[in-house]
Amino acid sequence: MLIRKFAAGLALSVAALVAIMPVAGHADALQNIKDVGKVRVAIDPSAPPYSAVNEQGDYTGFEVEVAKRLASDWGVTLQIVPSTPANRIPYLITGQADLVVSTLSITDERKQVIDFSRPYSGIQIVVGAPETAGIASLEDLVGKRVAVTRGSTNDDEITKDALPGTNILRFEDDATSITALLSGQAEAYVTAPALFTSIRAKAPEMNMEPRIVLKTNLTGIGLPKGEENLRAALDQWVAERLADGTLAQLYHEQFQLDLPKEVLEANGG
Repeated sequence: MLIRKFAAGLALSVAALVAIMPVAGHADALQNIKDVGKVRVAIDPSAPPYSAVNEQGDYTGFEVEVAKRLASDWGVTLQIVPSTPANRIPYLITGQADLVVSTLSITDERKQVIDFSRPYSGIQIVVGAPETAGIASLEDLVGKRVAVTRGSTNDDEITKDALPGTNILRFEDDATSITALLSGQAEAYVTAPALFTSIRAKAPEMNMEPRIVLKTNLTGIGLPKGEENLRAALDQWVAERLADGTLAQLYHEQFQLDLPKEVLEANGG
């Protein structure tokens, strides 16, 4: 029941979440990963080009490549745990995943229940719409049907910023949100600009583009609260892969864009 309430919209209180977190005295998470020889990483496979499953059934995308490189550098096997924006944090808290690498924005609310590595990437939150929709401001969304993925920071931001009369339609994952847009159930979509690539490929006539920028978030690798050895190892890995250009290269390969400057600034660059 607790996880269902969390998935319904991050409505679960911090106190309740803390109650289901691992208790003091548990085994060191980093050492456990090394002992088992495997790291379980929660990734949302419905958010190309961040993460997806191709026609051969293989996981692909930026987040997948980040997780693969991390596992390779640590000398362990990668096990991808398919998740959604709504259940990725509950998976982490209940021990079904060791880490979350899934466009997980670093927020004060989330910091109360999980820890984060230093930022390894960044993501804008935008309202996208076809050129013909005539959307250029929040006022233009009044009376419109706006799709967003439930339990995401996109959901949080549009819920906070939307003016009365905006009809927010919440879906369980990005694939369903995109389907709603393409089928005419929604007239706009709150997400990251990179996701418009797949929409334009399916419906180029829509001329789907960002129309309103709501916020730019830094993303980090999520880990269980209090695992200081694990967080230190992740921070070191991110710092090294930023310094040698690996993360910038992976980002450019997937998005044909430079890694957001805010990521380097947050890491002292």
